[in-house]
Amino acid sequence: MQLQPYLTFDRQCREAFERYRAVLGGELSLMTHGDSPMGTDAPAGWEDAIMHARLQVGDAVVMGSDAPPQYFTQPGGFSVSIGVTDPAEAERIFDGLAEGGNVRMPLQKTFWAERFGMLIDRFGIPWMVNCEAGKPGG
Repeated sequence: MQLQPYLTFDRQCREAFERYRAVLGGELSLMTHGDSPMGTDAPAGWEDAIMHARLQVGDAVVMGSDAPPQYFTQPGGFSVSIGVTDPAEAERIFDGLAEGGNVRMPLQKTFWAERFGMLIDRFGIPWMVNCEAGKPGG
């Protein structure tokens, strides 16, 4: 079994996933409504909206799409959690995701981690970055 976050956006999916790829690396695939097999049925103005995005970083996958306005709700009640073993990598990722967003808890040493921080990125997605204490590189 795999559990994979699926994020929805208010017409910012392409920009968000391109940012996530820039920060996290990995392989990104994007399909627009216009490029899909149902492209001729796309609502007017939705040809370039993202029907499906998939970012694979190592064994981890995060997916998403642009939600039609009647279905979009602001994300809440969850965070996408990233675990790394190198404090410098935690800082790089945190800073990259936090750019233009809202830091909820600055990245810092805690009793359980060499670095831990929480933020909401500029696309409205909540993230936690954790670099556990006692792990290699931590």
